[in-house]
Order: sequence, then C-alpha cells, then structure tokens
Amino acid sequence: MFTIGIVRRTLCAGAVVVLATLTAASAQDVSEGTWINLFDGESTYGWTAFGDAAWTVRDGTLVCDTGSGGALVTNASFMDFELTAQMKVSRGGTGALALRAPFEGHPGGGMIVLPAGKDNAFSTIQVKATGGTVTATVNGQPVEISAPAQIGHIALYYQRYHRDKKAPVVELKELKLRPLGMTSLFNGKDLTGWYIIPDRKSVFSVVDGAINIKDGNGQIETEATFRNFLLQIDVFSNGDHLNSGVFFRTPPKQFWLGYESQVRNEWLKDDRSKPVDYGTGGLYGLVPARKVVPSDREWFTKTIVCNGNHMAVWVNGYLVSDFFDTRPPAQNSDGKNGYVDAAGTINLQGHDPTTDLSFKNIHIQQYPN
Repeated sequence: MFTIGIVRRTLCAGAVVVLATLTAASAQDVSEGTWINLFDGESTYGWTAFGDAAWTVRDGTLVCDTGSGGALVTNASFMDFELTAQMKVSRGGTGALALRAPFEGHPGGGMIVLPAGKDNAFSTIQVKATGGTVTATVNGQPVEISAPAQIGHIALYYQRYHRDKKAPVVELKELKLRPLGMTSLFNGKDLTGWYIIPDRKSVFSVVDGAINIKDGNGQIETEATFRNFLLQIDVFSNGDHLNSGVFFRTPPKQFWLGYESQVRNEWLKDDRSKPVDYGTGGLYGLVPARKVVPSDREWFTKTIVCNGNHMAVWVNGYLVSDFFDTRPPAQNSDGKNGYVDAAGTINLQGHDPTTDLSFKNIHIQQYPN
C-alpha cells in the first residue's frame, strides 16, 4: 500500500501538516522569472504516475479518486522558485503537494498534506523556495516548513486508508511556478559575454535592448558553459515562419551541435497541433512541439529546463515538449544522433538569408551538476 510519509490518521479536517528534509545551497541572485504552468488544464503531459492511483482531467481539473495510493510527479525538476496551487481533498483519506521531491514516486521533499475537508472549497497553497529557506502558506495562513533537498520535482500524492468507506477525491485546478534567483546572460547593451562563430554569414547586433540576428547561417554563443539549468528567453520573429533555434550543451566554438529547441511559428492549415518541421519549442530531430503557441511578429517567452537526460520546453507558460534522452552517447556531441551529457554553451542560430529574429531577457538558473 502506498503511504504518504508519516501522516497520522488522527488529523482533523482543515489541519495542515508540513514535512521536509535536507538543506539547500543559497541562490546567488534574487531576480524573478516568468510564470509557467505545471498543469495545463488539459492533460497530465509532462508528469509520470506511480502506484495504482488513477489521475484524470475532468472539465479542466486534475482529479484522482481511484486506487489505494500513488503519486503524480513532474518530469522536470526545479530548484529555486515561487509556486501557487489550488487544491482540495474530500471524502476521507489525504492528498499532498510536495516540492523538490524525488522522482521515484515515494514520499519526500517539502510536503504539504491536506486531510479531507467537509466543505467543497479549494485551498490556496503558496510556496517560496530559495536555497535553504522555504516558506509556505495555506489559505493565507503561514505554515512551518523546513528546507527540502536543493533540487527536485513537484509531486502530488494520493492516499486511501482501509477505514475509508469511500475513496478520497484529490482535485487540482491550478499549479504554476515562477523561477527565482535568475542570472542574466545578456546586458541589453552589447555582446559582452558572447562569442560569434567566425566566417559565417549572419549579422549580429544589439537593437532596442535585444540581440538581433539577420541573414544566415551563423551562431552566437555564451562564453560560459552550462550542463543543468533552467533558461528563460524572449523571442521575436520579424517575418513569416522564420526558422531559428536556441541550442544548448553545444561544445564551445562548434557549429550547430548539442540540442536545439526550434523557433518556427508555422503549422498546417488552421491546426496549431500540427507544426511544420518541429515547431517553436520542439526539440529538433527528437520531438515536435505538441502545439505551436506563438505567432510571428509578437514577443513570446521560451522556458527550457535541462537536467541530466531530461529536457522540457514551455512557450508562454505552456509545456510544448518533454523528453527523456535514453539513447547511447552521441558522436561529436550531435544531439540529433545521441545523448549529449557534457556541459556546453547556449547559443542562438542564424538559419538562412531570411533570418530576422531578436532575443532579449535571457536569464538562467544554474542547477547542480
């Protein structure tokens, strides 16, 4: 039987128990990122279920009301963040929301346990985690919480006890996260900290506080290298269906290697779920975007999480691609042909003579290696 930590059956309705373990390193910066949705209101895309609990989406709400116990865990991992959720538990049993939890599905991390309530109201949960300092409130009331691990997943837990006459119902209608402690990779004034691959056709300049790329092909990359991280970047495509990409884990001064999160706002007919090529946010050569969210000639925000062999991409807060790279190691660090494990640069692509794109607000949260 699945068991949530050390939750006691004597909890009264409305009580809140908060559990956590370990400590975390301090963040180096306090700048805030952009919100992303961990639950899209449509599906459990980007999550993995453990145990026999059955999670479904009904009328925009994530529901679990079947099974003896289990967990639903984000595939992506997170370090420092602000989180908000709308959640309720009814008809007995308990449900829990955990932060920086282990992926394997067993209870852990900083866990907020909600026993079954008598009314039909959702509880508002708010969490802020920065390094070893973690604070939380439930319906505006502070709750004591110690620091969980430095990095981990967001998890939902479901528990039914033998005494329960009816299976509990755990419901979630909102879960969103904003990264904290982000470090800027671009100063908005010049190309300090960036390296341009020589002898290519792209023209790179700073225009109105953004890196502008015209013509192609070409590549501009960070001088620093990164392996595990959360990256956020604003992108503007000044043309029809222009092709570009944000590359990562690229060996320094190597052209178009590593992984590519594509930029291409084009889809078949009127169906944004059918991207042309891999679509904006798709991982080129690996997995297409499940929906092309942005349109040309408007700013959009791309969020990339890369940790170990897992990669996920959100566009305007919507998760468009999610991928575990279980292939053998790539030759020549080409992510299209195999797994790339080593740290590398983050770089922006000039694709062809039609290229005219801009990139700004480039921020990163570096994860432990």
